[in-house]
Amino acid sequence: MSATPDSTSANPDQRIADLERQLAECKAERDEALQRETATAEVLQVVNSSPGDLTPVFDAILEKATRICEAVFGTLQTWDGERFHWVAFRGIPAELVEALQQPVTPVPGTIGDRIVRGDMVISTPDLREAEYRGMPVAQAFLRYGARSFVYVALRQEERLLGCISFYRKEVRPFTDKQIALLQNFAVQAVIAMENARLLTETREALEQQTATAEVLQVINSSPGDVAPVFDAILEKATQLCEAPFGVLRTWDGERFHLAAALGDPEFTEWVRGYGPFAPAGPSSPAGRIVSGEEVVRFADAPQDEALSSSPGFKALVEVSGMRSGVNVALRKEGALRGNVTVYRQEVQPFTDKQIALLQNFAAQAVIAMDNARLLGELRERTHDLEESLEYQTATSDVLNVISRSTADVQPVLDTVVETAARLCGADTGAILIREGEVYRFASAFALDPEHWAALRQRRFLSGRDSITGRVALEGRVVHVEDLAADPDFAVPETVAAGIRTGLGVPLLREGAVLGSINL
Repeated sequence: MSATPDSTSANPDQRIADLERQLAECKAERDEALQRETATAEVLQVVNSSPGDLTPVFDAILEKATRICEAVFGTLQTWDGERFHWVAFRGIPAELVEALQQPVTPVPGTIGDRIVRGDMVISTPDLREAEYRGMPVAQAFLRYGARSFVYVALRQEERLLGCISFYRKEVRPFTDKQIALLQNFAVQAVIAMENARLLTETREALEQQTATAEVLQVINSSPGDVAPVFDAILEKATQLCEAPFGVLRTWDGERFHLAAALGDPEFTEWVRGYGPFAPAGPSSPAGRIVSGEEVVRFADAPQDEALSSSPGFKALVEVSGMRSGVNVALRKEGALRGNVTVYRQEVQPFTDKQIALLQNFAAQAVIAMDNARLLGELRERTHDLEESLEYQTATSDVLNVISRSTADVQPVLDTVVETAARLCGADTGAILIREGEVYRFASAFALDPEHWAALRQRRFLSGRDSITGRVALEGRVVHVEDLAADPDFAVPETVAAGIRTGLGVPLLREGAVLGSINL
């Protein structure tokens, strides 16, 4: 039996053509795979070479994706939890880019809404036939000829980060291979975004730790002086929270007092000139802090209801141009110690992370205030102890002189007046004793010889024309703050010698004035 010739051997030309076609398809698949791998490698290289900088990564992804997937337009949007933001474009006319600058809040039934609800890929053959063709974004793309398109979500596990979209100007749906490639690019975009987030968080954490350490260093180097601490806190807080204006105030139980201000000269001058103030009412920003709120936020201050209830807040908004702001309380164990407020001149509310940072700075301000209070109390107590010791030592010295001078009173008088002048910080001093109805100088300290010689010739009677006379007249301590301004004082050589403030203390025995110690 003879063999039946098969069709391929019977038609070698057809066989060759089939083989050449298969070879071409294999080469095309190989070239496509190589192109995809090359594009992927190039994007990864951009990711590695641009840590923390997403712009070149997004641009590279859109450039590779639009070219390989034969798209005309490409966009990348990020998601902030409420709105989509257009952040990168490829092939988009300038007029359309300008139209896409506003963030987009997803409307039920639209592509954005489906992405938010969990769709990973949305591919539409013809935008003109889509149910959402009447939406503003769809209309904008239709005006520039968009037809077939595909959206791919950017997700990190279940968390939506954004999406990428690509358009063609003809009705030619994207293939499964092209969509798979776009999903691969989406993964790369997510990797870049996560890298940038982690790098930003690390940098922010380092900046915050550095700022905290610097403020603590100021606290340690300025014991008892809160002014440089408050200035440092306000500088770091406004810098890290990206706020051009800041104010730190202390609270005395009734009014707020300015402790530090930062901003342009006109603003700081106005704040310093405003002076202490009491809260305008419980609904005012300051009143809410006094009532117990830890944080008071202003998304857009000129539109805030507090504007009508607080004239001071209204004036502040007008002077500073404030839009977004936040007011954080300074508290210690529930007790209000003050507040710190930072402002921006654009509507950009402060994030929870920034508010937490402000609260950390507020805690440092309270630490500085407590340190200053404790140090002040310690210094006061130390001063009191030193003063008490000095007084006891002086008393002991006088008693020693008395014990050694039983027959001579002059050393006792000299020691008493010298010790009294020194302890009371007086420039001069004297003791006068009574002789009959008059009082004469018996001892003096730090008087020049000419003045002392003149005074020794004087005798003083009870009356108001001298300190000694008033002591004798009234039998009590006499303190004259300005001798030159006293209309009754009549000892010209005393004023001529430069003496202005005088103190007289009576030497009493059984109610009788025996003399006077004058400083």
